[in-house]
Amino acid sequence: MITPSVSTFAANLTTEVAFDVLAIARKLKAAGKDVVELQIGDSPFPTPAHANAAGKAAIDGGQSHYCPSLGLPEFRAAAAKFVRDEFGIPATAENVVVGPGAKVFETYFCELFLEPGDEVLLFSPTFATYVPNVLRRGGVPVFASLKEENAFRPNPTDVEQFLKTAKRPKAIFLNSPHNPTGGVATGDDLKAIADLIRGKNIALLSDEPYCHMVWQGRHQSILAESGMMGQCVGAYTFSKSYSMSGWRLGFAVGSPDVVQLIGKMVNSSLSCVPPIVQLAGKAALENDAAERDAVMAKFQKKVEVLVRELEQVPGVSVTMPVGTFYVFPNVTPICQRLGITSHGLAMYLLEGADDNVGVACLGGECFGDAGCGFLRFSCAEPDDRLVKAVHFFRDAVTKTERVETYLVANPKYRLN
Repeated sequence: MITPSVSTFAANLTTEVAFDVLAIARKLKAAGKDVVELQIGDSPFPTPAHANAAGKAAIDGGQSHYCPSLGLPEFRAAAAKFVRDEFGIPATAENVVVGPGAKVFETYFCELFLEPGDEVLLFSPTFATYVPNVLRRGGVPVFASLKEENAFRPNPTDVEQFLKTAKRPKAIFLNSPHNPTGGVATGDDLKAIADLIRGKNIALLSDEPYCHMVWQGRHQSILAESGMMGQCVGAYTFSKSYSMSGWRLGFAVGSPDVVQLIGKMVNSSLSCVPPIVQLAGKAALENDAAERDAVMAKFQKKVEVLVRELEQVPGVSVTMPVGTFYVFPNVTPICQRLGITSHGLAMYLLEGADDNVGVACLGGECFGDAGCGFLRFSCAEPDDRLVKAVHFFRDAVTKTERVETYLVANPKYRLN
């Protein structure tokens, strides 16, 4: 049998490691291991009531056929009103296009703006799917490190340097609130970045899935800055704010011309987002703000619990994230003492620390070199399980013989 050769891109494609660890965790759980799952950014809370009811009503009403690739007109209008009212973005329905979550807009953004050889500024640690989407178009990733001492905020100076030194600067990926660090760009940060790129041939993707998970102040979007609707694409999802990750619903905001082009990409790749899903999302936007905000308050308390517990672990330094439901502790002293990489430490907690119990989390290097020496914990379990996970972590890193046994079996995780 002859197998056609695959492309270089496909052969070297990387994935979001959270889903890889999820698969391992679920396999271990199926075999009887008690795994505390803090590896993936999913909500432990149910979909809001009005969204569920509208989804069911849409099924009963026969809303199970094709709809416009750009999205249902009524959903687009509701999404525009949402970003206008919540974030001051001057959007109408013509500025909105619907997608299955926010992640797909990374692909469409790169297809829309990049030619091979164009350079793209990414802030590292960076969300895992940014790089493969840039590479898919032959783009060149350029990294700027987010600093712990700057609360993991994007530094406008890095943008200025990119514009001055890159041979073919074309695009910027901005993620605030930031996954995995929990850093949040301030209004001054956003204004400075907008001032640097305004009027230049630079496109910016503003990835905003955690727009309701800001624990100090309120979320701000660069699309609200003067002139930025013409240069930016904002990406939003229902997965976090409305606990609708399995519904696969999101939308993008941009200029009408950009929205029309993305609509063509939707048309030629997935036809449309199911109307049932869009009608559930419309109901969430219009009726579930109170339930959403109550859940966000619960998330904040969960983050505080996790931070408080991690503060008690020797060798760990951690601060309260400004946003998101992730905690990003610095575990460099533990890694150096044990001779293990931070993702090796994460996998040891899952696979090797105990035969009957495990904790699933991610090593910071899953998000780029700037994440080395950190762990990312999500808050996607009940509070008592969060506490159990940290107590398990505290004890597991004292078992030096088990760590060495794990490293012998998995030498790729040995710290060089």
